[in-house]
Amino acid sequence: MTWRRRAVVPALAVCVVVLAGSAGCDTSEGGGPGEVSSSPVGRLLDERAEDGSPYREVDEEGAPQVTVEVAPDAEGGWDVRLRVRNFRFSPDGTGRHAEPGRGLAHLEVNGRRVAVLRTPEYHLAPGAFPRGTHQVTARLYADDGSVWAVDGEPVESTADITVSGLEPTPESSVEPIPEGPGSPEGPGQA
Repeated sequence: MTWRRRAVVPALAVCVVVLAGSAGCDTSEGGGPGEVSSSPVGRLLDERAEDGSPYREVDEEGAPQVTVEVAPDAEGGWDVRLRVRNFRFSPDGTGRHAEPGRGLAHLEVNGRRVAVLRTPEYHLAPGAFPRGTHQVTARLYADDGSVWAVDGEPVESTADITVSGLEPTPESSVEPIPEGPGSPEGPGQA
């Protein structure tokens, strides 16, 4: 009878250690406050983007990076190209869970979202923006809707574009020389 009690007590002790050990581990979100998980998908922060999406903090080393380039095209629009590093675009239909360095980009003009990108290229139509300087921002998101972040800042890039008035075409800038006083052909010629 004593033998059975001793066998039960060690078995219970092992169960308590296993349960306590697994309850004390935090493998999904990393260490304590302010610490970044060693997990390649990082951890969610309390900070949120303007659209309400939480920031997903990752270590700077190996973190996704983006640079936005904007160039005018021949028709008066703008070609946008994203240069990314440590990041790949997810195809349409991808599940809503974060994977390391994967997701999509939100393209904003003056803080207003104009497109969700699953490729690095986009075209802004001619006449879409009034005259003046505008900010074009690309921000990287994980597939679960969280914003990739490093040191509490979103992974994003901004470029300025300046929309000027309509440029005169060669035909509209050529006007006949007026005749009359003061003209090369008219009276008063020296």
